[in-house]
Amino acid sequence: MLSAESAATVRATLPVVAEHLDAVTARFYDTMLGEHPELLDGLFNRGNQASGEQRRALAGAVAAFASALLAHPDERPDALLARIAHKHASLGVTEDQYTVVHKYLFGAIAHVLGDAATPEVVAAWDEVYWLMAGALIAMEARLYAATGHAGGRDVWRPWTVVERSEQTPDTVSLTLEPDGGAAPDPLPGQYVSVRVCMPDGVRQARQYSLTGWDGTRRRITVKRLRAGATPAGEVSTLLHGTARPGSTLMVSAPAGDVVLPGGDHPLLLASAGIGCTPMVALLRGLAERGDTRTVLVLHADRSPGDHAHRGEIAALVDGLPGARALTWYETGGGDRTGRMDLTGVDVPEGTEAFLCGPLPFMRGVRTHLLDAGVPARRIRYEVFGPDLWAGTD
Repeated sequence: MLSAESAATVRATLPVVAEHLDAVTARFYDTMLGEHPELLDGLFNRGNQASGEQRRALAGAVAAFASALLAHPDERPDALLARIAHKHASLGVTEDQYTVVHKYLFGAIAHVLGDAATPEVVAAWDEVYWLMAGALIAMEARLYAATGHAGGRDVWRPWTVVERSEQTPDTVSLTLEPDGGAAPDPLPGQYVSVRVCMPDGVRQARQYSLTGWDGTRRRITVKRLRAGATPAGEVSTLLHGTARPGSTLMVSAPAGDVVLPGGDHPLLLASAGIGCTPMVALLRGLAERGDTRTVLVLHADRSPGDHAHRGEIAALVDGLPGARALTWYETGGGDRTGRMDLTGVDVPEGTEAFLCGPLPFMRGVRTHLLDAGVPARRIRYEVFGPDLWAGTD
């Protein structure tokens, strides 16, 4: 783990480094992508670059990793790294790319910190970087080996859209069939990356929860963003507008560590908006097992008409003897009106919770669950896009 000398330096400099990390990561991406624009073709999401979400997520992850090393010097924060490793594996990140990242990241550190970036400071943070990079490389290697993509090469495979069904006016489900033979089923809760060629010729990738599978086919659900939301959401908007039966999409192997757990302890699934998609997968997994445990399914949306998979979720809940559902619609028509408020909702002892939706929504639900006695380690969440929550709580 981190050497004693480096640990002392990192501890002393973490406040100032953390204060400047956003500037560091902004310069890092500007210089790296300026000199290597090909990295925006199929790897980095330019919408996340334009919004600043990617650099904030990177800054948060680096700070969280360094803080974890200092707080628990004999432990590696695998829970923090697993989410990043799965995302990288879904995009085909390769070991050599960590050397490229190192070059530009430390160039940015030297530029932003100036005279404060002494050789001792740079060496200590270099150690932090390679501990983090080495752990991610090892995790990703195991993920690639498990899916037959050693080294991260050729993770993309063509899939054909064989069915398109409207969930809501803004949301469609696309059923995909692999070109060239069946693919193994994913774990309930996992996602795939879908890479498409944008009108300007640049390839962009986006992750989508797998809402259905049958041993051969897989289903994703895509929500277009409303007018004015670009450049974020350009992949989803393109897919919503153009993907039809017969279309070919490049799809990666399933990834994601927020998956259906074993055991018989109670589960709580809380979602808002399109955050319902991993919950559909978890419910499908429970149904396939014939699970009888207690399951509380909570969902918030604008209206019943905006609630994707509403009928399917209701049917899945009805088929699980221990499950019940509560809905909140801002316009009325659900079990409750307005935004989700868990006041009066009984959370069984031993519950493991799964959250998906906008960050403010998940923060609110998490706070209620913590107050209800659910340990933080038993509250799991899925995010669509860069993880702006990691290390902030």
